[in-house]
Amino acid sequence: MPGDTTPRRKRAPAMSPEDRREAIVAATVPLLFQHGANVTTSQIANAAGIAEGTVFRAFKDKQELIATCVRSVLDVEAELDLIAEAGQVDALADRLSWAISAVSGYMDRTWKLVGVLRDSGYHPHHADGEHKRPPVEMQRITERIAELFGPDADRLRVDPQLAARLLLGLVFTNRMHGDGFGDSTAETNQLVELYLHGVLRGDQ
Repeated sequence: MPGDTTPRRKRAPAMSPEDRREAIVAATVPLLFQHGANVTTSQIANAAGIAEGTVFRAFKDKQELIATCVRSVLDVEAELDLIAEAGQVDALADRLSWAISAVSGYMDRTWKLVGVLRDSGYHPHHADGEHKRPPVEMQRITERIAELFGPDADRLRVDPQLAARLLLGLVFTNRMHGDGFGDSTAETNQLVELYLHGVLRGDQ
């Protein structure tokens, strides 16, 4: 109407297709941890604050969305960055404790998601035909941890790659049983101490 000075609400800028997909994945991942593959597109749309039809404009179906979410959870870039930061620490034991903290969180996250998806009848390793994806990600972690042994390579009895694999095997077994060392700094340091120096007392 002429002379109307009422401020008009500006429409929020439209997301790019890639940004929209990322936003939907970010809203879906927490739901997968709760509901597994039984999550509905209605729940996803509500969590993302979008119409349900928008989900299917961004992804061809729910299976593709879940597969994309699985890849997102398996992504290890953040952990690789944390391990790289550990390289700035002087003492080897402290570098390894730092790395264990990063890897433990990654293991817990992936195991939890894989478990809840399988309980709901979905097998993540069939999500996109990439059967080797988790081992590839763990190999990247192994290589990054191996780099932490570099400053102390002359003290090692084994190759840094093997040393990294042995450390990861110990961490994996410890967390898999759930009755070993926990998440506290003191317990992580004790795990590293045992890894570096063995289970025998110094006087044995």
